Amino acid sequence: MRLRSRRRVSRSSRWSSGSSISPRAGAGVKVAVVGFPNAGKSTLANRLAGLREAVTHAEPGATRDRKEIPCEWNGRRITLIDTGGVDLTAGDSISRAVQGQAREAIADADVILHVVDARAGLGPGDAEVAALLRAADAPVIVAANKIDGPAGEHLLGELYGLGLGEPMPVSATHGLGTGDLRDRITELGPDPGEEAERDERPRIAILGRPNVGKSSLLNALLGFDRTIVSEVAGTTRDAIDTELEFDGRRLVLIDTAGIRRRTKVAGTIDYYAQLRAERAASRADVAILLCDAS
Repeated sequence: MRLRSRRRVSRSSRWSSGSSISPRAGAGVKVAVVGFPNAGKSTLANRLAGLREAVTHAEPGATRDRKEIPCEWNGRRITLIDTGGVDLTAGDSISRAVQGQAREAIADADVILHVVDARAGLGPGDAEVAALLRAADAPVIVAANKIDGPAGEHLLGELYGLGLGEPMPVSATHGLGTGDLRDRITELGPDPGEEAERDERPRIAILGRPNVGKSSLLNALLGFDRTIVSEVAGTTRDAIDTELEFDGRRLVLIDTAGIRRRTKVAGTIDYYAQLRAERAASRADVAILLCDAS
């Protein structure tokens, strides 16, 4: 038994939002989306993908596990790897695990997108993340987020201090500048190969109530820690897809957030996590319902 995990047209105006984008299977250009907490990483990933796949919330720390979001831009396949906010000064177990997930995404990426809240200005946390990224093998793009128009471009000057080249102004909320950002990603990515055939891999969703061991089961099947495991209920917030090869056949395992009664999660960040778990169940070919037998 062998187990193995895997997983251009005319340039738009600088302030166009861009719309020639569609979901598509396959990795293509792998893009790690990283940055300090609450810089708008998941909002930007959703905007670039043209979907609402990554959990977003005003509360910092909404994203924990890295999440792969496949999409296409002008015929080029892209996989956005959304990560949790990297605060290198935080020492609690969840924060350290989030940092580990982000480092895995950085190591696996063809291009790294460093998202910075330009409106808030450059902070010590941004500089610490930049120092980490300067040692990476992949090229880095600084996405100066929350610049809602040309009048905000004066905020870019400070970001040159990160030492990662010219920052690109974007607005994840309004989509401004994202067309140019997608173009830059595909320019820096590897040469495009032949189009992958339609994805026919069976999809297996792991479902259950909070803290029954869904992420532990996924990690055991993979043979390494793909998702964060904690005794704290609600640690997983996204539906996380991971490819697995079993005796020469490729499968996709989907780890999900714990499912609770909707009345208990209404108005909380767990509500959106539950919606994604339900969506994962609907797109799965097989569902594993995991229960705590103790």
